Amino acid sequence: MTWKTRHRSFYYAKAPAPELPTLIPEETALLCIDVQNYGMVLADDPDERARWAPFQQRMRETLIPNLRALQQRFRAAGIDVIHARIACLLDDGRDRSLSQRLPGWNNLLMPLDTEASQIVPELAPEPGEIVVTKTTDSALTGTNLRLVLNNMGIRNVIVTGVYTDQCVSSTVRSLADESFHVILLEDCCAAGTDSLHQHELEILNMIYCQVMRSDELLEEMGLG
Repeated sequence: MTWKTRHRSFYYAKAPAPELPTLIPEETALLCIDVQNYGMVLADDPDERARWAPFQQRMRETLIPNLRALQQRFRAAGIDVIHARIACLLDDGRDRSLSQRLPGWNNLLMPLDTEASQIVPELAPEPGEIVVTKTTDSALTGTNLRLVLNNMGIRNVIVTGVYTDQCVSSTVRSLADESFHVILLEDCCAAGTDSLHQHELEILNMIYCQVMRSDELLEEMGLG
């Protein structure tokens, strides 16, 4: 089974096989969303640590190594690598969107300069790469990224990062609404559980983006 037939939802079960746009390097960018230190911190509570163990394993063994390899391949091909991270611009977090202030797990208070808000070292931006800081789930809504992409002539955005069903999903939908061609790389994303990850891929696929693996994308682009 290839990317053209995987992750099909009820709506697209009988749809024709999709085709990718021509991924011209100058019109394509890799967007890495929210792979930050806060997501790698192990909980003090043993039950919580056990509950998040599959996510931590996926981050260490799948997402980070796959995305690091993809970043290096894109850099070597002269394709822009762009980073988005979630952080608040004010220490008290008054600038955050409501979704980042409601009580619960998503109530993140990470000022701009804290260690928790930094991108993990393995995926750190290289000199000259764009980094946008967002106070919303969507990297497009919460920054000037749409303007930047348009100014750069970017039409195709390869999306990666965390969490598949939250900030990644919000960004994919925003990009699609702005008429960018979006490709979501399933092996360079993660959600709190694999079931959430898989379910969101099915929801997004073929309407807001095309879901692929990184090796399939590299083959389609002639970079394999």
